[in-house]
Amino acid sequence: MKKKIIHQFTVKVKKEVEQESTKEVKDEETGETKEVTKTETVTEAVPHDIIIYEPSRRQIEDADMEFSVEMSKCIKRGILTKAMLAKKYSDSGGLLTEEDSNSLMRLYRELSETQDSLARLKVKKEKTDKDKERQDSLTESFADLRKEIVDLETTYQTVFNHTADTKAQNKTILWYMLNLSYVKSGDSEPAPLFEGSNDEQKQDSYYIMDEKGDDIFDLAKEKLMTFVSFWYFSQNPTKEDFDNLEKDIEEGNI
Repeated sequence: MKKKIIHQFTVKVKKEVEQESTKEVKDEETGETKEVTKTETVTEAVPHDIIIYEPSRRQIEDADMEFSVEMSKCIKRGILTKAMLAKKYSDSGGLLTEEDSNSLMRLYRELSETQDSLARLKVKKEKTDKDKERQDSLTESFADLRKEIVDLETTYQTVFNHTADTKAQNKTILWYMLNLSYVKSGDSEPAPLFEGSNDEQKQDSYYIMDEKGDDIFDLAKEKLMTFVSFWYFSQNPTKEDFDNLEKDIEEGNI
């Protein structure tokens, strides 16, 4: 089955390539004209397509597990969840107003309930028309709830940056980027951008490219992380949504 593409964009990598040029040269002795081929090294901007594929059901389950494992690790280390932090400020006062704290706790609860309902529907093999309608409705509600939460949390961004939820989300977004990103040049088949047969090797590949530099990754990393994050938080964004986002990136609005 052909993989569905979430988004695709192009980066141009400058590379030295050999280029042949042919010109006619007149022999001074014989007066004859002959063709002479000359090979020289030139610098060209070679286009590379960066492709973000839609995850399979197995990959979504693996990513969910990644989130749960990271969340558990953070809580064991004493890092509060967003809900715990909101309750703490609600009980003791502080940076969050009581109204905002209560709103966040309500939204977190509704988001969790909606996510559980969606998960149960997604694993159902045979869906009725009513099931499909409910799944669409829940997906829309999930996106709306997440937007409300993000809008409210943005006001207190420094408070929520270091919660268990945020760290788990960032780890999950990185996991998706490592496993869904491919690169294609010319007529070649798309190849994984991050090499490795398992998550640890792919993550090592990412850190090596990020620290030591890589021609393709250096040009693609800003857009790549932005697009994967946008897809993760937006719930089924359209091609037009991605095109508008790419335009904003190109114009420096992000």
